[in-house]
Amino acid sequence: MLIVGRGLMGIGAALILPATLALIPLQFSGRTQLTAFGIWQAVAWGGQALAPAIGGILTDGPGWRWLFWINVPLGIVAFAVIRSVTPESAEADADRRIDWGGFVTIGLAVFALLYALTDGPTAGWSSPLVLTLFVAAVVLAVAWVVIEARVKSPLVDLSLFRLRTYDGALTANLTMNLAYAGLSYVLVLWLQSARGYSAVTAGILMLPAVIGIFGFIPLGGRMDSRVGGRTPVLIGLVVLAVGMGLLGALHGDSTLWLVSAALIVIGAGLGLLSTPVSNTAVGDVPGSLSGAAAGVFKMSSMVGGALGVALLSAIARALTISDSQRAVADSGMTDAEIDQAHAALVNSNSFADALGRLPAELERKVTDAVVVAFTHGLAVTTIVTAVFTLFAAVAVWFLWPRGELRGDGESTDKS
Repeated sequence: MLIVGRGLMGIGAALILPATLALIPLQFSGRTQLTAFGIWQAVAWGGQALAPAIGGILTDGPGWRWLFWINVPLGIVAFAVIRSVTPESAEADADRRIDWGGFVTIGLAVFALLYALTDGPTAGWSSPLVLTLFVAAVVLAVAWVVIEARVKSPLVDLSLFRLRTYDGALTANLTMNLAYAGLSYVLVLWLQSARGYSAVTAGILMLPAVIGIFGFIPLGGRMDSRVGGRTPVLIGLVVLAVGMGLLGALHGDSTLWLVSAALIVIGAGLGLLSTPVSNTAVGDVPGSLSGAAAGVFKMSSMVGGALGVALLSAIARALTISDSQRAVADSGMTDAEIDQAHAALVNSNSFADALGRLPAELERKVTDAVVVAFTHGLAVTTIVTAVFTLFAAVAVWFLWPRGELRGDGESTDKS
């Protein structure tokens, strides 16, 4: 039931998010369009940043099921407001046919990729299932491109990807969602598992990112209007990488001030990026492609977030397992104690259950070893993410040309 419900929520999100973006260029232009995109991104990022705190309060209070119940009144209110005040934007001569071949192949390709990345750390990267899923993802992605190039009414007009500014914005958007979603997941786990904070406190400790996001979204919009989108996007990616790099200094005795400072810097990078990437990806494409552009843009956000959680958690998990084995070996535990700890871990459904099976002194040694290993694994994972973000910035530098003209004839970059 939970899986089916989450699937239906995903379908709803897929229908809502691209449509909300595609509505903006039809109702706003110039500076008001930039403001609209900025508000849209502020709401989106604000929701993501506040979600851990809200989720923690609900989980520790009325229970985790209220994570779903709370959406019912919100959905009813949103439905009523949109129905009463939002004009329809459908084109009378739009093609009503559905590209089922493209729909199925791209959906299964993304599913296979995410399944492989999620199952890889547990089943092993050389597992026949994981390897088969990776191969299937590649084959299905190629099949999707072939179908889109030949079908009369494609799910996505491939000419969209010949717009280099769009490709640059898409790359930046995928990168920032990958980095932040993955970080949010592993950092909240670290705050709870390694530092012992409750779900509520761990969620609240993620809020400094909101300061950076809300503070720098207006600056990103102003820079876009003055010098074009390319410059603030590149600066934002570098700032995001710096924030990730700061978390690479985490160690067992690190204070929360380091985490808070890093999150503010990360939020600043996201804020600088947000308005320019959405304005370029949706507002600067031809009107006939705006719907598809918004759909692909939001798919890059969702896929980027899912990839971030899968990749960063896989890296952190692998590093933690490797480091904890060395730490346990160096902890002074006897071979018999190590065997006892290993047996408890293998025969328990959770780490807490495993520790409960051990004598008090042995429990402390194992806990200390795993906490140190998890902290080091998180630090290295954030450094890897920072390096990846810098590589993405270089890719955007080459993809996104200077002085590319917008649809209204103004230069997208005057720098």
